[in-house]
Amino acid sequence: MSYDFRSIERKWQAHWEQSPSAKTKPMGSGKKYYCLDMFPYPSGSGLHVGHWRGYVLSDIYARIKWLQGYNVLHPMGWDAFGLPAENDAIKKGIHPKISTQANIANFKKQLKQIAAIYDWDKELDTTDPHYYKWTQWIFLQMYKAGLAYESDMPINWCPSCLTGLANEEVIDGACERCGTQVIQKNIRQWVLKITQYAEKLLDGLNKLQWPEKVKSMQRNWIGKSEGLIFSAPVKDSPLIIQTFSAHFESFAADTFVVIAPDHSLLLELLEGTDRKEIVLEFCKKIIEDRTRGHEEKESQGIFTGRYIVDPVGNGDLPIWVASFAIKDYGTGIVKCSAHDERDFAFAKKYNIKLKAVLFPEDPKLAEEVANFKICYTDMVNGVLKEPLLFNGRKAGDVRQEIIKYCVEKDLAVPKVSYKLRDWIFSRQRYWGEPIPLLHCATCGVVPVPEEQLPVELPEVEKYQPTGTGESPLAAIEWWVNTTCPNCGGQAKRETNTMPQWAGSCWYFLRYPNPQLQNAAFDKAAMEYWLPVDLYVGGVEHAILHLLYARFYVKVLNDLGHLPFDEPFSNLFNQGMVLKFSEKTGHVEKMSKSKGNVVNPDDMVNEYGSDVLRMYMLFMGPPELDCEWQDAGLEGIKRFLNRLYEYITKPENILPEGQPEDPATTRRVHRFLKDFQTRLDQFKPNTAISAFMEWINDVQAGSMKLSKDSVEKIIVSLSVLAPHMASELIESLWGKQLAECPWPTYDPELAIENQLVLAIQVNGKLRGDLTAQRGAAQEEVQAKAEWVIKKYLEDKEIVKIIFVKDRLINFVVK
Repeated sequence: MSYDFRSIERKWQAHWEQSPSAKTKPMGSGKKYYCLDMFPYPSGSGLHVGHWRGYVLSDIYARIKWLQGYNVLHPMGWDAFGLPAENDAIKKGIHPKISTQANIANFKKQLKQIAAIYDWDKELDTTDPHYYKWTQWIFLQMYKAGLAYESDMPINWCPSCLTGLANEEVIDGACERCGTQVIQKNIRQWVLKITQYAEKLLDGLNKLQWPEKVKSMQRNWIGKSEGLIFSAPVKDSPLIIQTFSAHFESFAADTFVVIAPDHSLLLELLEGTDRKEIVLEFCKKIIEDRTRGHEEKESQGIFTGRYIVDPVGNGDLPIWVASFAIKDYGTGIVKCSAHDERDFAFAKKYNIKLKAVLFPEDPKLAEEVANFKICYTDMVNGVLKEPLLFNGRKAGDVRQEIIKYCVEKDLAVPKVSYKLRDWIFSRQRYWGEPIPLLHCATCGVVPVPEEQLPVELPEVEKYQPTGTGESPLAAIEWWVNTTCPNCGGQAKRETNTMPQWAGSCWYFLRYPNPQLQNAAFDKAAMEYWLPVDLYVGGVEHAILHLLYARFYVKVLNDLGHLPFDEPFSNLFNQGMVLKFSEKTGHVEKMSKSKGNVVNPDDMVNEYGSDVLRMYMLFMGPPELDCEWQDAGLEGIKRFLNRLYEYITKPENILPEGQPEDPATTRRVHRFLKDFQTRLDQFKPNTAISAFMEWINDVQAGSMKLSKDSVEKIIVSLSVLAPHMASELIESLWGKQLAECPWPTYDPELAIENQLVLAIQVNGKLRGDLTAQRGAAQEEVQAKAEWVIKKYLEDKEIVKIIFVKDRLINFVVK
């Protein structure tokens, strides 16, 4: 039989379209397995090979659980609201609704080529009013719980996308979508109090089976600091200022104070000084530079003319405005010392007095620290000189004692601070969920009654962003003007829209019942299906989608809507697919500008879906970035053709009832053990290697296979190459994969019968030999003496140490 992949793959895709074999069963139908991909934004460029890598990986585990008899939920949908879709529509000059639906249709066609066992009855689209009705409902629950508030504040603004951005959407000062340097702009915003959940978000990480890298990224983003707040009077002023320090071990070294240029206390601090005008002018420039997105090469500062009277005993400490001080971190005012790199550089630049109290144990280094030639910051191993109570002790050993000391001396109080900031939630764009709030002159902000949801996005011709800080919706008077449900007076709708993350923060809750009319999700379904058992997606979502989704679930759990507080039990992050670029000469991320994009449609046309599926898995460890090599597809193609030809040759299959050679049976079971163990370890690349090793051995030994062994091999193949496996099981045995269980192996048969034993002479390795498992000493000794005879010449064997199945050691003299 020749393997015609085109006709075979067309045949099976048409069959699965008409008769999906792995549809989700009703709740309670046995053990459940919820396998989820991060649903895609349906871009105009279509599915890329990076999508394939993640989607094929998740499909392996969904298929294994399906064959094991689990009730599998493996859904797919579309994250279609937000900046990417709107920017793409603007570029093409068409309405985002039209472009989005066209992109979804193309994506769906491409996804079906992958042959993943998605249940398309569970499909959802975040732009569907039936879906975003519940996105709006969740926002209202947060608003009513006091977790959403309105604020007129300077925020990150993208001059290209013409909208505000959350802190998490700014990477190295640039918009994470378009790469434009962001600026600060004062905009009316809706903000979610994610900071109230900082501690819960941290604690929850401890129980998750997630990559440590992702958990570490979230911990660092939340940025918990357990420190001290020091209070000190301002000299010749009634003001008392408070400063936060997370690294207070060297507090006795503080010699100056810095305050943020936009701090609310600054004006009051400057009153009565002759430096008020010059300082305010300096602050204005710093703030303008931040607003324009200017990158600061080194910290800028100016003396305020004020001092604090230091209760610690270091005298009067000058108060400076510093560009590096952030008003929202800690108290926005910082006591500074020689033991912080940034403080040290600032003091050196402006010739501010320094004092050292923390030293390394190395005398030479300690001398350099004392002479302020280097900045020493080791708060664990550094040795303190002051206060005298801690003289000679390592800072890390006395941290808790220092806290007690500062509290008892009325110098400071303990304080926990976080780097995490509240979530800037509203966007000044058209293509997003309308925020379900009204503004009434009499009643203030009023939530839209739940029975009036969804607040639908109006059909408009002009949807381009205004750049004024107002959404395009603000110009649609018939939609904006409405009636207050409280007083019956005139009211205006909120015109900002939600960010693209709003729909993806809870979509996994909707999949079990996407057509549910009277609730966002069914409580019984939540208890049965959730949390998600396996979630697969890119690590780039670590502090965006993954953090936001955890926040949503914790809020809904606290409000009594969910019986769990973490959405994803197990997370796997696949690496990117890279390719050599002729233009740059480097192996790098695929992009059209670099001319190194691989279109999966072209690969499917040339090699077939099964070959592409297997190549995506074989490229390397799935968690690492890997390089695309066209030659790799040829290798997978040859392997599949060899496998197909061997299994379909009648002379290689034993007649019914004829026993299989025991060595062949053992080789099949050894393969099954290797294959399944490697898949369990998330090593599909080495699992495929096990398959290749098996076919090599089978061909080399001209092994005759029983029907049972062939079925086990085909079913194993099905999680990698479902089209070929479906064709083989049907053409050979007249069966469907749905009738075949996931194969199991006999541990006794899977044991390797032949082992390699080490041969030693006086404890030194001199050779090795292959022997049967359990071979007696006499048999091993005879073979070993022959292998190492040159090391035994003219020697007397004093003793022989034999460790069965491991080694034989000749002690000679």
